[in-house]
Order: sequence, then C-alpha cells, then structure tokens
Amino acid sequence: MAKITRTPAPRKAAVPKKKARAATAKPKAPAKTSLKATRSNSIKSWTPAEIHEVFSRFRKANPEPKGELEHINPFTLLVAVVLSAQATDAGVNKATRALFEVADTPQKMLDLGEERLREYIKTIGLYRTKAKNVIALSAKVLSEFGGEVPRTRAEIESLPGAGRKTANVVLNMAFGEHTMAVDTHVFRVGNRTGLAPGKTPLEVELGLEKVIPAEFMLHAHHWLILHGRYTCLARKPRCEVCLINDLCRWPEKTV
Repeated sequence: MAKITRTPAPRKAAVPKKKARAATAKPKAPAKTSLKATRSNSIKSWTPAEIHEVFSRFRKANPEPKGELEHINPFTLLVAVVLSAQATDAGVNKATRALFEVADTPQKMLDLGEERLREYIKTIGLYRTKAKNVIALSAKVLSEFGGEVPRTRAEIESLPGAGRKTANVVLNMAFGEHTMAVDTHVFRVGNRTGLAPGKTPLEVELGLEKVIPAEFMLHAHHWLILHGRYTCLARKPRCEVCLINDLCRWPEKTV
C-alpha cells in the first residue's frame, strides 16, 4: 500500500493590523473674552484736545469747586479726611462741627482724649479705631512736626490712619499741590469714561495725572469727585444731564 504523504497547508499570511488613525488635534477654541474686556479693549483713547475740552467744560460750569468736608485749618482737614474713610462727607460734617469747636489743634485734640473724642464721632463708622488714630496722629504731629501738618506725601502717610488718598487731599486742599485723590467716585469716572482706565486707585491716579493738563490739575480731583457723586452715579448714571456725554467713551451711555 502506497504511503500517503500529507503536505501541510500553507499558513495564511498575517494580515497587517490597520494603522491607528493619527489623532488630529482639534484646534482649541479661542478663550472667551469677557464682554467687559472686549468693550475695554475697543474703547478709543481720548485725544489731548478732547481732554482739554472736558475740563474746560467742568471749569466753566464750576470755576472754584470746593471739597465737601468742612474744616477750619490743615489739621482739622486732616482729621476730617481720616474720619471720612468708609463714611459719607455729610455724616463726618455732622459729627465734626461740634468736635472742631473744642478741638481744632493737635494739642486740643490730645487734651480732649480718646474717650471723649469717641463721644463726638460715635455716629461715624469704625469710630473706635478712628478715635485711636486721631489721638495718635495728633501726638505725632506735635512730637515730630512741631504741631504743624507736614507738607510731603510721605510724612502725611506716616501718620496713623492716613493713607495716600488722605495725603493727596490734604496736599491739594490745604497746600495747593497738584495732586489727584482717587476715591470711589474718581475711580469709577476714570474707568467708565475711559479717561484713565486702571485696576487700582493708584493706576487711575497716575493715569489721570498723565493726561490732565497742568492748568486744570488744582481743581481736577474735585471736578471728578463731584461728577461721580452727582452725575456719573454708580447704578444709574444721569447721562442725559452729563456735561461730557458727547465725549464719554462708555459703551452703555444712554444718550
């Protein structure tokens, strides 16, 4: 019987695995830009002629603007500004009218004492801390400055309870320096109008000092404060009566 030889069936060639599709990186969607930022970036800068026009209008409407904090001399002005932190000018005036009748100098304030001072200013917010600061600053004015309010920003800022804004107000109102005190009103107006956008009061201060012509600087911060307090209000700006509504860069103005 013939021997049967079995020939092994040829193996099927291995089918190469399909190459994985190269991952195609989808382009990242551009980061969302806030509406506020978009508006800020699209605001056209003011020209020097426009800025001159703005302050010319302020000057024509109110040639000699006055601060609303009542005071008798540089010392009482200093005290009033220190007391005005997180308080209204009207509230401070109500308390200081009687206070300044009995204590209008550093020595008289020191003689009054912290406890009695608290009784005069207890209607003002944070009155306990403020009373402590006023007595301490009175002592320092006497011991280090001969009883006179110092005339440099650094020296005023060294007094208890006094910061940069306090120094700028005193230097401007008491000594006629061309300073820019930035409170909440000036900060709002500087940013909203586009005159001097900034994330901090210092940025707005330096921005305003850079663009406002020197001829307007003596009264500039008062014009801006009053404009923010009575016209460019925080919640409902009165654009219809605004002196500069045609020049203002605010995208949401109502005129």
